[in-house]
Amino acid sequence: MHDHHEAQGVSSSGVEFDDKGWPAWPDREDLSAEFIKLLAAAQEGGSTVSECWLTLSKIDLASESSWSAEWIKTAELNEARAELSSLSGNMITARRNWLRATTYFHAAARPPGYSNDLLKRAVDGMRRCAIKFLENRVPAGQLLSIHWTDDLSLQACYLPSAVRDDGPVIVCIGEPGSYKEELITKYAGHANERGFALLAVDLLGTQTALPPERLEGHKFEAAMSRVLDFLSEMPGVDRTRIAIVADACNSSLVARAAASDARFAAAVCDAGMWDLHERSFFHRQAGDDRKICWIEEANAISRGIECPLLVTAGEAGWLLPGALAKFGDQLSSIHRDASLILFRRGETAAMQGHIDNPTLANEVIFDWLEDRLGPRKRLA
Repeated sequence: MHDHHEAQGVSSSGVEFDDKGWPAWPDREDLSAEFIKLLAAAQEGGSTVSECWLTLSKIDLASESSWSAEWIKTAELNEARAELSSLSGNMITARRNWLRATTYFHAAARPPGYSNDLLKRAVDGMRRCAIKFLENRVPAGQLLSIHWTDDLSLQACYLPSAVRDDGPVIVCIGEPGSYKEELITKYAGHANERGFALLAVDLLGTQTALPPERLEGHKFEAAMSRVLDFLSEMPGVDRTRIAIVADACNSSLVARAAASDARFAAAVCDAGMWDLHERSFFHRQAGDDRKICWIEEANAISRGIECPLLVTAGEAGWLLPGALAKFGDQLSSIHRDASLILFRRGETAAMQGHIDNPTLANEVIFDWLEDRLGPRKRLA
């Protein structure tokens, strides 16, 4: 494992702040995390800090619909600016506003809206603005539907590289219940600057919500093999340089996909860490003292991943740094090219999922991907 170089108060609207200045709503960690993500999106052009704080000041947490309603209003203001700029031929400003509108609509839908009408309005707006951004991007992106099963298709946003020859593709996966549109803001800039194409995939399809029972009997690993099949037939894609990146750090879905299909050239995921952690928890609950430590055994999932493997984690995340260090040491001993990078509190990107500074984490991740996927033309 490698380390990366490394007063509470209450606002007038009743929002509390932790000792680091982050908003912290009592009993609403989901909203607190969502607002942190919104602020962090400003670094990638997905929001503006002033709009985030202004919208927050208008939210009444006593109202079940206020969160979604206020973010929708902010999103629609950005969408209107985008349309006006587009009509005037100012496409750079139009793209910037469509991207911010996508983020704000996403915030209105995440966590899941309190009102079905508001949720549909938020999701429809998010998808509408994301498509506008893709269509007016240079080179233009597109919305894809990738066949998975007889009754399910994967929906994806494809952003081709500005480098015209065959090149690497980064497949970014949102967890079940998330939306692919959020991944555009988080990863598009990092991929484009390095000459990578980006495929952002989610498991929602065209649904506003996909109930868990719809996924029963369908293996996620098979879905990712379908994605590889699809990309292998696309022009401008080097099928030997397709990498997979998990958007969330608390699931082993992507790790299992990387272990089941040897065609991936690199993988950024949890290496099955959460599978082990959850297994250890159930053993403890059952009183099985023989398997109390979740890293006592070599991880079958990480052993099955043949491609280069990167795990990133934060010191202030859900797992203790000591346990992460031990897991990283074990990972290095059983895999020919694997490492765990731990971000410390003193440098940020240390919260669960790096939500406090995803830019810092993504710079490390995409540098690692660039090293593993080989030389390519760089953009100026």
